[in-house]
Amino acid sequence: MGNMKMFNIASEDDIKKGLASDVYFERSISTLTETCKDHRVAMEATVSGPLDTWINFSGLDEVLKLLEGIDVDVFAIPEGTILYPRDSNGIPVPFIRIEGNYCDFGMYETSILGMICQASGISTKSSKVRIAAGDCPFFSFGIRRMHPAVSPMIDRSAFIGGADGVSGILGAKLIGEEPIGTMPHALSIILGDDEAWRLTLKNTKNGQKSVILIDTYMDEKFAAIKVAEEFEHVDYIRLDTPSSRRGNFEALVREVKWELALRGRSDIKIMVSGGLDENTVAKLREAGAQAFGVGTSISSAKPFDFALDIVSIDDKPKTKRGKLSGKKSVLRCEKCRKVEVVPYGVESKPCSCGGVMHNIIVKYMEHGKLLSQYPEPKEIRKRTLSELEYFRSSN
Repeated sequence: MGNMKMFNIASEDDIKKGLASDVYFERSISTLTETCKDHRVAMEATVSGPLDTWINFSGLDEVLKLLEGIDVDVFAIPEGTILYPRDSNGIPVPFIRIEGNYCDFGMYETSILGMICQASGISTKSSKVRIAAGDCPFFSFGIRRMHPAVSPMIDRSAFIGGADGVSGILGAKLIGEEPIGTMPHALSIILGDDEAWRLTLKNTKNGQKSVILIDTYMDEKFAAIKVAEEFEHVDYIRLDTPSSRRGNFEALVREVKWELALRGRSDIKIMVSGGLDENTVAKLREAGAQAFGVGTSISSAKPFDFALDIVSIDDKPKTKRGKLSGKKSVLRCEKCRKVEVVPYGVESKPCSCGGVMHNIIVKYMEHGKLLSQYPEPKEIRKRTLSELEYFRSSN
């Protein structure tokens, strides 16, 4: 017991040493040590499933950090790019390609996949919520449902996916934003609603939106009326109504919105939270909610089933059955967004719509060195928002 860690997590050093990996990679490399140094392989990451949804690709930043200093070249689709896992002809889209001696990086396969599978799942869910929320702000509140060691990754992925802010202190620091928070029920339980609301408003910093949580003890409609009558300036009231008390949550939002408007307090907006996903967000926005705190559905989003497979050895196409051999390019039309996977070396071609298809795979690393400064999360999020303009029409 004396040798156990305080927390059940792998350290950065453990991951870099390849210890957070399936043991058969270590055993295979030990077996190949005398021969695999003589062969350069190319491995591509494609998605096995699910195939019925588009993917907001994320997690590449950690893959590059993991492989930095190792003699490999890394090519990838940029983070924040949104694609279906199959092209227009049903061919699997390669999101990453790593080239080098297998013994130099093969032990990292488990970690590489984990980094992109989970991050891409979270970013994709966040993007779907972004579409559902329209122009209304939504915030990622879900780190309490997951292990704290991965909370920065969750917040970063949610932000890249389109969240307007995150609740985590470390996550906010990682993305270069201030953490977003309202007030906990504990404050009203300890102080009572009136004092909790007053102190929350008093301690709201200049430039921040004031948010009062109104459902700790009172009926939401009458609590909203009380806030409207007693406080001159409140930006948002937050409804975090327990599921056992909700009934028809959309009807509740409409009722509260009506009572505020009737008293001339349409300036007070309604934020909702608790058990939301893209479907409930869409319904509540239609009912009149104007901001959303979305938690578990984003932080526990289903990972995408990426696989990393050898597709060539010494530039000769070679792979296992069920996979397509040879290095590939991914062409996308700048006009209609059609995607086509083609053999490596093809950089562009005319599209049937009259536009031009260009290769969207970027070379990020050469011999273990980054070729340029990696973009900040805010820049990646901008790419997501631009990409989502095309996907909004299909949702």
